[in-house]
Amino acid sequence: MDDLREKYLTLISAAADEAALEELRVQAVGKKGEISLHMRSLGKMSPEERQVAGPALNALKDEVNSALNARKSAMADAALEERLKSEWLDVTLPGRQRPAGTIHPISQVWEEVTAIFSDMGFSVAEGPQIETDWYNFDALNMPGHHPARAEMDTFYTHRAEGDDRPPHVLRTHTSPVQIRSMEKMGAPMRIICPGRVYRADYDQTHTPMFHQVEGLALDTGISMANLKWCLEEFVKAFFEVDDVELRFRASHFPFTEPSAEVDIRCSWADGQLKVGEGDDWLEILGSGMVHPKVLAAGGIDAAKYQGFAFGMGIDRIAMLKYGIPDLRAFFDSDLRWLRHYGFAALDKPGLVSGLSR
Repeated sequence: MDDLREKYLTLISAAADEAALEELRVQAVGKKGEISLHMRSLGKMSPEERQVAGPALNALKDEVNSALNARKSAMADAALEERLKSEWLDVTLPGRQRPAGTIHPISQVWEEVTAIFSDMGFSVAEGPQIETDWYNFDALNMPGHHPARAEMDTFYTHRAEGDDRPPHVLRTHTSPVQIRSMEKMGAPMRIICPGRVYRADYDQTHTPMFHQVEGLALDTGISMANLKWCLEEFVKAFFEVDDVELRFRASHFPFTEPSAEVDIRCSWADGQLKVGEGDDWLEILGSGMVHPKVLAAGGIDAAKYQGFAFGMGIDRIAMLKYGIPDLRAFFDSDLRWLRHYGFAALDKPGLVSGLSR
């Protein structure tokens, strides 16, 4: 026993690598190893001999296994030490920065608009993006010959042969939400309807899909004066100016009467937009008093209630506030351009003093 112990402990301590250690393990305690063969011979011994040899062989096996594991750990430590000597790491350097996400301008302006109108008592209403021809056009007093109903301007959904359901379209505005809300909630009400809308158009200021927010207020005694105040408060809050002058220009929309385009006073000095000062005017939205036929389509008694409505492009006012010149940049550009306009992770920049025209 002593000879075996000294033999293998000496060989283990002198092993040069893990391959040599594995070979020694097989020679000593493998199935056909020297110590394993001695243990198999216990069955041929007398009970008295087994009582002495058995514990000694088990102790020898445990000692050899412990020596193998200790030598293997020592080799691993030595290899790590050599690797640390050959590799250099400065633990005082700052950690690598991970790319941070950003709030998209459209999402941010959507939230800004919602917050401003919420402070004025407006709730948010939503509706389907695929609408019936009736909700999208007829209920809004848009006649069959209106240009917006042409297939070159509006996306109509495909109908299989024999499908005689009414036409469906990708909504061209969020106005259908107003009709659905009137049917569901009745009057009085104050809502805004933000959402995606679709039109067959694509250039620097138009895309096939864009975002719009419309407002509707219904009650007894509502007038254009209420509309003017509401929009003035919104413009001052959104563009972060103390005062702003609005100009209402007579216009025509099928769903309002009277109707007006709304301009804001501004200046373009040195190609920079400044809201609330100067001698220039910039159109930002359409508005008017809700047409009696639209009220009737929504189930509202036009003899008792009246109201105002307005609509604006979220993308357009985002471009104006943050100086983004091309609407298409919102959808098909490398989003690293966001940082150029001051949009960083969870950052909400205010109105910058210089906005590119």
